[in-house]
Amino acid sequence: QVQLAESGGGLVQAGGSLRVSCAASGDTFSSYYMGWFRQAPGKEREFVAAISWNGGRKDYADPVKGRFTISRDNVKNTVYLQMNTLKPEDTAVYYCAAGRRTTNASARVRAQYDYWGQGTQVTVSS
Repeated sequence: QVQLAESGGGLVQAGGSLRVSCAASGDTFSSYYMGWFRQAPGKEREFVAAISWNGGRKDYADPVKGRFTISRDNVKNTVYLQMNTLKPEDTAVYYCAAGRRTTNASARVRAQYDYWGQGTQVTVSS
């Protein structure tokens, strides 16, 4: 079992940058595929980005491709999401997730993740 704790959210102006982090504890972090999802008010939780166990494969949702970068540090047991050129439509609660069963093919699927953090609010003002 792994526990996840996000941090780094906040309020930023459109065009600005923010980095959110997710610290893991408990089980062996490098055994888990890691993902970031987000949920805006009144909307479904949606996939943002995912990274494989050793960081060799990364996947991004189309709306964030070229602006967001996911990375992980398996020594610090932390996954990061660097968000650049932020837009008001990026406003949401951002959740990190860990999956032991997750594969490259299933990384965009919420149900493939076993553990979730509590979320961190990101607000982008226009």
